Amino acid sequence: MASTRRPSSAPRSRLRLIGGALRGRHIEFTEEPGLRPTPDRVRETLFNWLQPLVTGSHCLDLFAGSGALGFEALSRGASSVTLVEQSGTAGAVLRANASRLGATEIEIVTSEAIAWLRRGVKRRYDIVFLDPPFHSGLLEQAMDVLGNGEMLSPGALVYLESDSNEAPPQPPEGWSVYRDKRAGQVAYRLLRAREY
Repeated sequence: MASTRRPSSAPRSRLRLIGGALRGRHIEFTEEPGLRPTPDRVRETLFNWLQPLVTGSHCLDLFAGSGALGFEALSRGASSVTLVEQSGTAGAVLRANASRLGATEIEIVTSEAIAWLRRGVKRRYDIVFLDPPFHSGLLEQAMDVLGNGEMLSPGALVYLESDSNEAPPQPPEGWSVYRDKRAGQVAYRLLRAREY
């Protein structure tokens, strides 16, 4: 059984899961530069969009950070969730959260996200969450790799979160905008990948 001992003395915060089987449970996260959990209001809207589709899906939270999106997807019925996070400290906290919640359907990978994608992913994902640090260029890189790879199911949904003051990246060829909204400093959209 994995230990739930705190992996480090880094400053901690916590957030509440807002829907599904784990509703009301909390997850902790480390306060690190660039780590910016998706606000409750945005998560609520996103999962209202996804609700008919998340049950039974295979999800990828590529810049996991706090893991809020991945844990929320699991709470709402996803079959499996892969969390990719490059910070070893944040990754250890994700593992502690998964252990404490009994979230055996979550796989946690400690790796730089783009490098992990480029190594080739054997599984196909139905829903992908892309919420990298703002102004990092990582959103465009991730979309480029996903658009040219074979890791998405036909018609997969890809969530993008960015600074509302910058233009969102253009979807890859054959993708379409499914939903689009802004809330304060956050612009977020849901894209549908090509059907193949």
